[in-house]
Amino acid sequence: MNIAYFVNQHPLVSTSFIRREINALERNGCKVFRTAIRGWLSPVVDPGDMRERQLTRYIMQVGGFARISTIFRIFVQQPALFVKTALCAIKLGFRAEKAFFYSLIYFSHACILRDWYTREKIDHVHAHFGTNSTEVLMYCKLLGGPSYSFTVHGPEEFDKNKLIHLKEKVRHASFVIAISAFTKSQLFRWVDFSDWSKIHEVHCGLEADFYNVSPVPIPEVHRLVCVGRLCEQKGQMLLVEAIALLAARQHKVELVLAGDGEMRAEIEAQIRKHRLESQISITGWITSAQVREYMQHSSAMILPSFAEGLPVVIMEAMALKRPVLTTYVAGIPELVVDGITGWLFPAGDVEALAGAIQGFMETPVAELSAMGVRGYERVIARHAVDTEAQKLIALFKSLPSHQTR
Repeated sequence: MNIAYFVNQHPLVSTSFIRREINALERNGCKVFRTAIRGWLSPVVDPGDMRERQLTRYIMQVGGFARISTIFRIFVQQPALFVKTALCAIKLGFRAEKAFFYSLIYFSHACILRDWYTREKIDHVHAHFGTNSTEVLMYCKLLGGPSYSFTVHGPEEFDKNKLIHLKEKVRHASFVIAISAFTKSQLFRWVDFSDWSKIHEVHCGLEADFYNVSPVPIPEVHRLVCVGRLCEQKGQMLLVEAIALLAARQHKVELVLAGDGEMRAEIEAQIRKHRLESQISITGWITSAQVREYMQHSSAMILPSFAEGLPVVIMEAMALKRPVLTTYVAGIPELVVDGITGWLFPAGDVEALAGAIQGFMETPVAELSAMGVRGYERVIARHAVDTEAQKLIALFKSLPSHQTR
């Protein structure tokens, strides 16, 4: 089969799991045609992301004349489908998350994809996230394009499920991937019972190259690393408050905030306010190799998120034999076992967060190492990328011939 991937923005530092999934599919015999709305100007430093950029075709690079001529050609070729799909876009646009004209823009994107996929003889298209990229694929299929599927991560898809027409997207999809049992349960909440059988659980995966490295012993220092975009959802501001609380109680811990984002200035101001510059540092955007290095030179990974799907950085930390301190939200408790592979605490509770950090600080290095080993065994069993890619390939191959191109 000729498979295409369609992503809103590709590549991105925060979605390296998509790159890993595509690479695993190709290692296992799939040919993948990469398409995206945008991403050729996004900041990336990882060599793998730079390669993805060279392999990806971008809709927003299509000029105005070429776009108009493609839309006209699709109309001439399939006038009935064109009108029917355009009316569908107009209808959905009146009750959408964004302004009405965005649905018409997505419809024009769908015309371009319909043209590309026909030329490339694409049999099926897969998207990540049930947002605008999947809406484009739905219109593309209604225009006579290939069948599609998509992976749902959460929490955004569930926060605004009606405004992004999640039920309609599932109805027209061949199948839908949930990244965890929790995600699957939330899809069951919002789609028709008749579509439940379309929903399958496939995990985001890790490549063996990431964790097949010489083991680095847990250092004899209280050092934590938090990996993620600096934003409200990840809870770094609360983490700074917890570190300040512990410092006032004479418990000092080092913290590295590995990443960058829209809240960096506010977080830096909060660090200065509490005079924690000697304890907390921010790296800015870093490569996957640098993420691994920071994790290996820390005693544990911490992620105080308020909302998540199932963060890949937790998988990465566990694959490097590091215990994890995180919140018991969404799919996280399916992977992190409290007291066995790390610590779980309620989201938004600064005292509980500080308590988890203090518990970590009071745990001997030998026990931290044992937690790390147990986490490694658990994550490799559940999140090896080639194993998960085989599940996707099986779903691609199960598509009846009438659903493909």
